[in-house]
Amino acid sequence: MSRHPAHLDVETAHAGLTQVRQRIAEAAIEAGRMAQDITLVAVSKTFDAAAIEPVIDAGQRVFGENRVQESKAKWPELRARHSGIKLHLIGPLQSNKAQEAVALFDCIQSLDREKLARVLADEIQRQGRHPELFVEINTGGEEQKAGIAPREADRFIASCRSTYGLSIAGLMCIPPADDEPALHFALLETIAKRNGLKGLSMGMSADFETAIRFGATHVRVGSAIFGERHKKIA
Repeated sequence: MSRHPAHLDVETAHAGLTQVRQRIAEAAIEAGRMAQDITLVAVSKTFDAAAIEPVIDAGQRVFGENRVQESKAKWPELRARHSGIKLHLIGPLQSNKAQEAVALFDCIQSLDREKLARVLADEIQRQGRHPELFVEINTGGEEQKAGIAPREADRFIASCRSTYGLSIAGLMCIPPADDEPALHFALLETIAKRNGLKGLSMGMSADFETAIRFGATHVRVGSAIFGERHKKIA
């Protein structure tokens, strides 16, 4: 079964993007902020090139992916056809994929453990590429989710900087589905401030206005642009 909406075309993509950007602008005004200070990351995970290209043609240039292998299969060709693309890895990163991730992504938002910090530091030095790095914080303490526990955040950020020489651009979180997201966004903002970090990647299609109110600099929006993801049928 196709994994992207068959109806998605440039007009549909443009309408979705326009609506999301308008919502960002309105939320920014309400928060006393500038819309241009908020980066829209269009979450293209599970969608193929045929679904992504209309969104690129509609003017979007920053995209988020969950998996290294999936990204390798579609983005090199898309980048060859379109200039100015910025790719963010927003899903968990296995240490053995760090080499490919540093080579492919402009931002890695899922730095969440010491071993990964060490491997990324080695790859960054070896390749001479310096993707932005965000530390993922497991604000809900969910066992099934990746991320550093909030109580360990300060120590881990300091270790990334001093032990591994990594430049940390910000923090990322994915609140538990049934929790009030504002509580998690406020926690992430507090951790960022006390560590001198400006980047805050938080907020998705259903709650990015709330995230903007708490200082989000990056919002990760998928379904509001691409439509709902279709499940694979075996």
